Amino acid sequence: MRYFLLVCALFLTASLEATKTGLPIPRFVSLRSAEVNVRVGPGLHYPLRWQLIKREPVEVIAEFNNWRKIRCQDGAEGWVHQSMLSGKRLGKIVKETTLRDGSFDKARSLAHVKPNVVVDLRKCKGKWCEIKIGKLKGWVPKHTIWGIYDYEENF
Repeated sequence: MRYFLLVCALFLTASLEATKTGLPIPRFVSLRSAEVNVRVGPGLHYPLRWQLIKREPVEVIAEFNNWRKIRCQDGAEGWVHQSMLSGKRLGKIVKETTLRDGSFDKARSLAHVKPNVVVDLRKCKGKWCEIKIGKLKGWVPKHTIWGIYDYEENF
């Protein structure tokens, strides 16, 4: 009986270890799909909390097996299956800003970007991030984007 319990304990430990991603928590990811069910707990048996209907950045704040607890820009939290998330880095403009052709204040203006626009994050350099909106690529101040930490440069 002791041997059986030991084997069960080892199997359970190995199973739990296999589910850990080793990725940092918290971290930013994006929604893989335009429609994602967000649940109150980590499993299909938990009721739906709400449904996200737009591809956007979210912050992973916890993991449990194949489920990730996420936080949205407005602070709302819930659980989604890992298959609904992507490592592709997106950002969301939080403050009207100017897209520039360089990473400095005097760089040529390319466009004005309004709040709530979802952008592809390319890279960051100091206080600036290179983004892509459709076919347009340029730089915006890092503080105008939700979906990136102050210390991040490359992803």
